[in-house]
Amino acid sequence: MSRVNDPQQTSLDDDLSMLTDTLEEVLRSSGDMGDDGYQIVKARAENALKAVRDRLNGTTDCYMERAKQAACRTNEYVREKPWHGVGIGATVGLIVGLLLARR
Repeated sequence: MSRVNDPQQTSLDDDLSMLTDTLEEVLRSSGDMGDDGYQIVKARAENALKAVRDRLNGTTDCYMERAKQAACRTNEYVREKPWHGVGIGATVGLIVGLLLARR
């Protein structure tokens, strides 16, 4: 699970903030296409976008791996203790049923 104080999440938020700032700068200076300043800002925006996309791809893979590990652990637990799994499933079903009946 992602926590607010997670260093990876904080870094990702910083990266996204940097990306939006750079793209806003590109939009503000989108005047003359031949302007050297525009070309420099555009190159910075493209580099920032590429860096953030690469980082997001790595994060997605990490979350997918964690989900697979959690599913494997859950499967092992239910196979070792099937009646606990039945009890947990019945309890969750009862709670969901009560919540839906309240509407």
